[in-house]
Amino acid sequence: MSGMHPAHPGWFQAFSQAPLVSSGDPPPLRSPRPAPEPPFSGGPSYLCPRSGRLLVPRPQSPFDPLLGSEPCDLVGGPRSLPAAGAARLSCWAPEAALGCIGDMADTPRDAGLKQAPTPRNEKAPADFGYVGIDSILEQMRRKAMKQGFEFNIMVVGQSGLGKSTLINTLFKSKISRKSVQPTSEERIPKTIEIKSITHDIEEKGVRMKLTVIDTPGFGDHINNENCWQPIMKFINDQYEKYLQEEVNINRKKRIPDTRVHCCLYFIPATGHSLRPLDIEFMKRLSKVVNIVPVIAKADTLTLEERVYFKQRITADLLSNGIDVYPQKEFDEDSEDRLVNEKFREMIPFAVVGSDHEYQVNGKRILGRKTKWGTIEVENTTHCEFAYLRDLLIRTHMQNIKDITSSIHFEAYRVKRLHEGSHAMSNGVEEKGPEAQEM
Repeated sequence: MSGMHPAHPGWFQAFSQAPLVSSGDPPPLRSPRPAPEPPFSGGPSYLCPRSGRLLVPRPQSPFDPLLGSEPCDLVGGPRSLPAAGAARLSCWAPEAALGCIGDMADTPRDAGLKQAPTPRNEKAPADFGYVGIDSILEQMRRKAMKQGFEFNIMVVGQSGLGKSTLINTLFKSKISRKSVQPTSEERIPKTIEIKSITHDIEEKGVRMKLTVIDTPGFGDHINNENCWQPIMKFINDQYEKYLQEEVNINRKKRIPDTRVHCCLYFIPATGHSLRPLDIEFMKRLSKVVNIVPVIAKADTLTLEERVYFKQRITADLLSNGIDVYPQKEFDEDSEDRLVNEKFREMIPFAVVGSDHEYQVNGKRILGRKTKWGTIEVENTTHCEFAYLRDLLIRTHMQNIKDITSSIHFEAYRVKRLHEGSHAMSNGVEEKGPEAQEM
């Protein structure tokens, strides 16, 4: 046994049969009693008679501890066992901070391996200068998740341009009012109607109250003079409603937001330029709401026609001073300017809407199937729907709401308060002579 290497498979058996002898030293320890094998050990294990911990054989290399466990000397050295029969065992306890027997001397080789590891369930100590200001983000997230979000979007355009289909494609839900076949008397409404429908949408625990405002009858008449006035009146009415809630003495804790955050204006794919109706509408409403122009049913144009049409529209917008979203004057910094410039270069977005699913190369897609192939809605080489969705939902939704509140609504509020102050001053001036006569 004295010539047997500790790595030999039979060294445990030899150790168990070796007598514990010593001369002049304290009585030897009792042989450890066998214990069930741990799930990760490859051999027998023992219970430490002093600590009660499960002991497993130590690996061959002293610098390769088993699963990060702390080595300890059960018995060892010439005082307790012959050198050939000394056994080195390791505690099967990751949380062990000390050796099983602390009163025995450690060999120099193991001095560096007996440092106490950090308990796994104990949090790392915080930095001395840490205050915790960054936790405000988590607090805001929890509060926003409880309250939910609101988003109001208006669609304006002639009948048959796919407004309802595009909204359903944007949110992948049947949320927009689908056109039903009207009767002969109701085929062309006499005036522009404003119809809104509200849905509660939830995705990954985030709730959003989505309101879609449709304007059936816009541009469907022979004489479309002043056809934008009902739409502008509706937008201002929502501002007025919000303003009255704000100035109330006992106002609500959370004011319902019915203000129109964004207006999608649908341009028919004629391939020429903007019509006078398009120019007049966007020129007037761009001052009170965020307008995003889109080319409806862009798959009816060839790629060359689409590029030419977009260039003509961009030139018309610049020449008429129409500022569509995202506006240059509202860029907060160079980073926002860089991102917004990419979107401004794509305006107007050439989009295709569809709520029909197809299988293409084993993948589910939304698209329109023709005899030439399938037009994929979310494929950026087919249309620019994905960029429009990113602008409205994934990257700029909060910014759209902020500009509505801080720019458009603020301009309306200042105007109304000035009108109220002038009316009050006129009333005082009119009552002045009466008061003097009294």
